[in-house]
Amino acid sequence: MVFSALVLGSLFLGFSYKLHIVHGVEVVKPHPSDTNWNGNSEHHDQLYITNKIVAPDGFHRSTVLAGRTLHGASFPGPLIAGRKGDRFVINVTDVLTDPAMIRSTTIHWHGLFQKTTNYEDGVAFISQCPIAANHSFLYDFGVPDQAGTFWYHSHLSVQYGDGLRGPLVIYDPEDPHQDLYDVDDESTVVTIADWFHLTSLQLLAALVVPSADTTLINGKGRYAGGPDTPLAVIQVEHGKRYRFRIIEMSFDAFHGFSIDNHNFTIIEVDGINTEPHTVNFIELYPAQRYSVILHANQVVSNYRIRALSSTGVGAHNFTNGVNSAILRYVGAPEEDPTTSQPPASEVKMLREGDLHPLENSGAPGKPYPSGADVILNFTLGFDPDTVRFSINGVVFEPPTVPVLLQILSGAQHAQDLLPTGGVYTLPPNKVIEINFYGGEAPSGPHPFHLHGHAFDVIRTSDSPEYNFENPVRRDTTSVAMNNQTTIRFVTDNAGPWFLHCHIDLHLDLGLAVVLAEDTRDTKQDDPVPVDWEALCPIYNSLTPSQLP
Repeated sequence: MVFSALVLGSLFLGFSYKLHIVHGVEVVKPHPSDTNWNGNSEHHDQLYITNKIVAPDGFHRSTVLAGRTLHGASFPGPLIAGRKGDRFVINVTDVLTDPAMIRSTTIHWHGLFQKTTNYEDGVAFISQCPIAANHSFLYDFGVPDQAGTFWYHSHLSVQYGDGLRGPLVIYDPEDPHQDLYDVDDESTVVTIADWFHLTSLQLLAALVVPSADTTLINGKGRYAGGPDTPLAVIQVEHGKRYRFRIIEMSFDAFHGFSIDNHNFTIIEVDGINTEPHTVNFIELYPAQRYSVILHANQVVSNYRIRALSSTGVGAHNFTNGVNSAILRYVGAPEEDPTTSQPPASEVKMLREGDLHPLENSGAPGKPYPSGADVILNFTLGFDPDTVRFSINGVVFEPPTVPVLLQILSGAQHAQDLLPTGGVYTLPPNKVIEINFYGGEAPSGPHPFHLHGHAFDVIRTSDSPEYNFENPVRRDTTSVAMNNQTTIRFVTDNAGPWFLHCHIDLHLDLGLAVVLAEDTRDTKQDDPVPVDWEALCPIYNSLTPSQLP
């Protein structure tokens, strides 16, 4: 139904709400259920995806951002939060107009398994067609058995590099670690991102390793030679223990994270509770998340929070506050920190293999290499002449018809699914082992993320040893050049799931495959809604002038 621009007030299931109509687009869609879902909460929310000129580091540029109101878009996007067992009904409305950037969109809810709702995973041309400008799509999914630190971002080409990323937290009322901390709320969510003064399409067209202009912590930062813009401040009270939820939202760079004069204890990684492990330095790779406990037990003062970029602004270390934020104790003066990093002998760096799941530890399958039902070997490659990445010699090119739609239309075998050579079909309820070989693929390490699952990393990139007893479990792990990383998981979630490098330019240049899991049962397990079926006809009707 199309309406002229207006605002309608109404009542919906006993709760006041407004139906906003903008440019003929329905922005809040009523859902045929109340706010109680199986005894848990149902969250109705809305995200407007809009262009906005912002200057988080003092440099003004047009961006693609999310906000709960038409004019309230921000970087990072608003925190979406709920509790384990909750249902999320989130209407995403695309009002993008800037032709210098991609104007269609999708939203991926990074780290959520989307069991029986593969169509809500938000991956362009894998699980859906993009949402065209001046249209909306209602994402409706439950989170029955997950809790932890997640995030959301565009999953269409390189769009999230222009700013479309935000935090997503699922709290657990029965968190087994809750006695270890006193504070865990919106103030303790810490987002880290690289920021560029060029658009993501300009960076893609350059076909060179991009150079981050700025590191943003909670949306604030400085660039070399730029103005002294305010740094992000995280305030703590002496004596209290804080659960910081650190989300690495980078488009390209990774960051070395530390807080002067403080250790911190890791208790969760990528939505999986871990045995407590204390360090004072973490290398954060794009898409990874860590919950750490910081005990505010130092002298009342200001302490530098450091996130040293691997590219660009990282060359300037921390001069004039670049790559920095401030940990400020209550009672400390409002000034930049003068604290220092510890000497090298006192650095306690995280090794990924030192992390162990708190619950249900142990890799599936048999306790030796290749002790799984299906073995996949993926070798990363790079062609300097075409500037394209590949897996097993195949450059991933997104199909024009989403893989999920191909499966629902009857294609069930890898040879029948597009893109050719980019889709691997997997049988249900089997143990899968994937060996990643870094080969000669440059610009790594490459953080590989698997949708629809967490996996056990039985061989991490920083060790030649295997661990089958209690390997780290997560959804994003790194693959290094001329090295091997090995993961295992069980195919208990029907649907096509993307497996890709989370350096977004590398993904767009071909570093990905699709794992089509249990294709025979996908139609039954993932019944798509009518709104989903309408996405492709709308997107395919766009004219060249409406693209990108």
